Amino acid sequence: MSGHRQLRRARLASWSAGRVTALGVLPLAIGMGEPGREIKGPMAVVILGGLLTSMALNLLVLPTLALRYGRFKAEDEFPRLAHV
Repeated sequence: MSGHRQLRRARLASWSAGRVTALGVLPLAIGMGEPGREIKGPMAVVILGGLLTSMALNLLVLPTLALRYGRFKAEDEFPRLAHV
């Protein structure tokens, strides 16, 4: 059960950090034609593409692969701890 919570936290952190960074880099990527942005514009496009790719991998592909090929124990197989 804790693995599910940990995966949920990782997905939430990936989604929020990637989204905030992508929104911050988006104005640089959009305004590529303006003077003075010959370096920053293409770099922003590469950063944005990398963020979107990594978010797609973390949020869609990796959980799908984990569910498909992962070996999970049934909840009955976990030892019960006595509450003190």
